[in-house]
Amino acid sequence: MKGMNIVLSGGSGGLGAAVAEMAAERGAAGVGIIDLNTAGALQVLKKCSDYGAETAVAVADICTSEVAHGAFSELAGSLGRIDTLVNLAAIYPRKSLLEISDEEWDAENALNIKGTYHLMVAAVKHMQQYVDPPNVAGRIVNISSVDAFKAHPQNAHYAATKAAVVSLTKSFAHEFAADQILVNSVAPAGIATEKAKAAGFLGELAAANPLNRAAEPSEMAEWVLMAGSSRNTYMTGENIIVSGGYIYA
Repeated sequence: MKGMNIVLSGGSGGLGAAVAEMAAERGAAGVGIIDLNTAGALQVLKKCSDYGAETAVAVADICTSEVAHGAFSELAGSLGRIDTLVNLAAIYPRKSLLEISDEEWDAENALNIKGTYHLMVAAVKHMQQYVDPPNVAGRIVNISSVDAFKAHPQNAHYAATKAAVVSLTKSFAHEFAADQILVNSVAPAGIATEKAKAAGFLGELAAANPLNRAAEPSEMAEWVLMAGSSRNTYMTGENIIVSGGYIYA
């Protein structure tokens, strides 16, 4: 990540915080966060700045294109060229399959699919300014989920949105390969974030995992940064499943 500028949506805690801080620790020149949790984002960015990274925050609801594009442009204005976008912003409600309301479907689709899409479009338009084949013009990493590939009757609307994220990843990767914009997704199983611990379902996930535990945020951040760093010069359109054996690709 040395010398690179990275933007993350949903970077105020959990996996996003781990990715942001690891990127800064490894030499990222700039770290930008798009999030509604201003206090959390600023706390993460303070740690990034301690590593020497320039930082910026955009407080925005990315469910509409105008706001999402404006937030990305704001961070590009502060940091300069954005080398990597990581899409983490998502909501993860649990609800019985037969009880999901229209409002709950709309909320899931608005953030998990549309928000991801809007920032991908904004990133591609920005990265196309730097097309210089065979050099990589930019990298996009979306966070999908193993739920996209496994039956999940207690979280079907979330699982459906993550399957859509995998599909969007492949479509963008194919469309913009000629521009040398590399687009990939990472599909975690359970991650031991503070929010997940508070929700109380990590024990259930650990019991279903051959390694008998959830991943630490830093373990998953390694894979996100592998796809989003200068080490990745050829991989695009892939979905990397990192599940501790919960499912096998």
